Amino acid sequence: MNPIYDLAIIGGGPAGVAAGVYASRKRLKTLFITKDWGGQSLVSPEIQNWIGTVKVSGLELADMLKNHLTAYAKGIVDIKEGGEVAKIEKIPLSKGGQTHSDATGVVFSVQTETETYRAKTVLITAGSHRRKLAAPGAEKFDGKGVTYCASCDGPLFADLDVAVVGGGNAGFETAAQLLAYCKSVTLLQRGDEFKADPVTIKRVLANPKMHAILSAEILEVKGDKTVAGLVYKTKDSNEKKELAVQGVFVEIGSVPSTGFIEGLVWVDRWGQIKADPRTQRTNVLGVWAAGDVTDGLYHQNNIAAGDAVKALEDIYIYLHAK
Repeated sequence: MNPIYDLAIIGGGPAGVAAGVYASRKRLKTLFITKDWGGQSLVSPEIQNWIGTVKVSGLELADMLKNHLTAYAKGIVDIKEGGEVAKIEKIPLSKGGQTHSDATGVVFSVQTETETYRAKTVLITAGSHRRKLAAPGAEKFDGKGVTYCASCDGPLFADLDVAVVGGGNAGFETAAQLLAYCKSVTLLQRGDEFKADPVTIKRVLANPKMHAILSAEILEVKGDKTVAGLVYKTKDSNEKKELAVQGVFVEIGSVPSTGFIEGLVWVDRWGQIKADPRTQRTNVLGVWAAGDVTDGLYHQNNIAAGDAVKALEDIYIYLHAK
């Protein structure tokens, strides 16, 4: 049977890696499970607010995070890369024929598709994933013109007309990337105002190939074998309008990756884990959460990393309490 780890960290974004580095420095025997590195920032062409670095791409940040943890992991942090956690649950330990709790009060079973591990504490930093566009045709043309990753698929639309759905920072960053090689980019925002940073909005909208539409409701994605158009209407008119585009890039927010902890800890109506902002503790003794997976008011890379460090400090105290 696998040994009992002091800590299991789930997720390889800024929160998970920050916690992993601190766990190594504090000599906590740690299990670190991640499908990939970098979190949602992996698809960002240019990140300008990662403190200490003027600008860095999502891919570069992912490599930086992986290299940082790997450099400190040997003999302390056991990295399991490429896998996903399917379930976490409390388990009893057996000693001398009797069921009992570990000295810290609880032990957890961390289950992947191929392996089961045990840990005294768990830190969930699994982040979130892209929200799908809920419009007729969106699912049909997923991968055939509808995409959720500009860094992955953007170059395929060189010299074509494309649309971006979503007016937050992610939407405008996607538009900025596409403007480098697309014939035109039209951004549609459901609300009455854009949600991105003002400096980003001003810079992107200044491009002559850029167009933006507020209060736009997406009605349908049209096409034959691939996307050929996007049907929408605005609040001030019930008239259906159609954009002739060959690509639709969707940036309408994220859904917390919490399916594997169903029934374990409290979550809010959006599925975000409820965590004490002072310590990042959940309602379950021995379980912490940090980053985009939580109900924190703000979700950014720097905040995620800071919250994870906060959690790690509290986990260390918890494990060493007498």
